[in-house]
Amino acid sequence: MCSAHAAVRHLLGGLLAEERVVTVVDMEAGLEHLSRGTGRHVDALLVVMEPYYKALETARRCAELGRELGIPQVLAVANKLRGEEDRAAVRQYAAAHGLRLAGEVPFDPALQQADQRGTAPELAPGSAAAEAVGSLASALNVAGSAVVP
Repeated sequence: MCSAHAAVRHLLGGLLAEERVVTVVDMEAGLEHLSRGTGRHVDALLVVMEPYYKALETARRCAELGRELGIPQVLAVANKLRGEEDRAAVRQYAAAHGLRLAGEVPFDPALQQADQRGTAPELAPGSAAAEAVGSLASALNVAGSAVVP
């Protein structure tokens, strides 16, 4: 994996050297990409927090490493929230560990079904998940820093 991380790190370095270029990279869950310097050129790190203890712990560790690496802005996104209990659990965990939530995305069966098929999701207009992701994208400043209430 070292060569793959080196290639991504080099690609991101070149892309992010350009002015006013916004690049979003969806990296696998875990710490390896951060510990190998893949994110060294980024302005912001969004860690995904799902309402499960292991996922919350992984997000916390990723956020800590992102801060240690000097990433200017480390934010969290709550994902796959099935109801108020999930929302409250993620918010409580985030508050207890100093994680700033940038947005919340509800569970959407269409996303799960597409993942199981290995295809891109086809979200119905007005999908709660699509609207939440759109709101999150709108909250992010084009210059690379988040504008979060």
